[in-house]
Amino acid sequence: MDIKEYIKEKQRLIDNYLNNYFISPFKPRVLYEAMTYSLFAGGKRIRPVLALTSYEVCGGNPEDILPQASALELIHTYSLIHDDLPSMDDDDLRRGKPTNHKIYGEAIAILAGDALLTEAFRMMTVRKDSKKESRRISNKAIVTLIHEIAYSSGAYGMVGGQTQDIISEKMEPERETLEFIHKHKTADLIKASVRAGAILAGTKKSILNALTKYGENIGLAFQVIDDILDVEGKTEELGKTSGSDVKKGKMTYPALYGIEKAKQKSEELVSSAISVLKIFSSEADPLRDLALYLLKRRA
Repeated sequence: MDIKEYIKEKQRLIDNYLNNYFISPFKPRVLYEAMTYSLFAGGKRIRPVLALTSYEVCGGNPEDILPQASALELIHTYSLIHDDLPSMDDDDLRRGKPTNHKIYGEAIAILAGDALLTEAFRMMTVRKDSKKESRRISNKAIVTLIHEIAYSSGAYGMVGGQTQDIISEKMEPERETLEFIHKHKTADLIKASVRAGAILAGTKKSILNALTKYGENIGLAFQVIDDILDVEGKTEELGKTSGSDVKKGKMTYPALYGIEKAKQKSEELVSSAISVLKIFSSEADPLRDLALYLLKRRA
């Protein structure tokens, strides 16, 4: 399998769905423009791709859950808009373009993020009829998913991790706090994205447990690799300013363990992610290849 082509195929499905969903501008026009500016700024769509892949591994047609998977991108985009604000990470560049507040001002950027987060949960309730034979998504599965994503993206997940990240700046790095930040700030929503496909497929507990462990491991690996890229990557590759973690005194894996141990940690996490997929045969190859792809990413 060519994993890059596989990802591009899933990205096209997601982008087509999002383009159709936001095809009609609404008032105030500036809110619509600010929301879509960041949403269509060239994101990799990793979270929705993971949800589609997980659902496919569980025997479903990915087109059946495009609304639910695509909603994850709205949540991710909102978090980036708010992350970039002067009161938070104060970044001027995201995905190679000026950050939202540099174009629309801080107030509109905040509101655009608020609107994307809220719209995500409305999008999760949309039913999509596939052209192929489809599997009906139960109301119970939708409610379970909404609970899952709200928990993983809010105070007990991503927002909790972001808060700890902010209050830990300039502090001496230590393991427990670092692990809390990485688990919640990044890994929780990635894990929930993997679980989303399994939840919507109504899969059995043993499969859900394996996919949960897979998601936990690649979620942590993703953030460790982010930490490494901030040190070794180039701004033009990353699409955002490199070296910003060091300047802000962020608590990162390289800061605590050094670059080489951080790289070793990312490799161990990806290896563990692949290992828990042993209960599957070749149908889980896309998840295995995705884990290796994330390990080698340069942006």
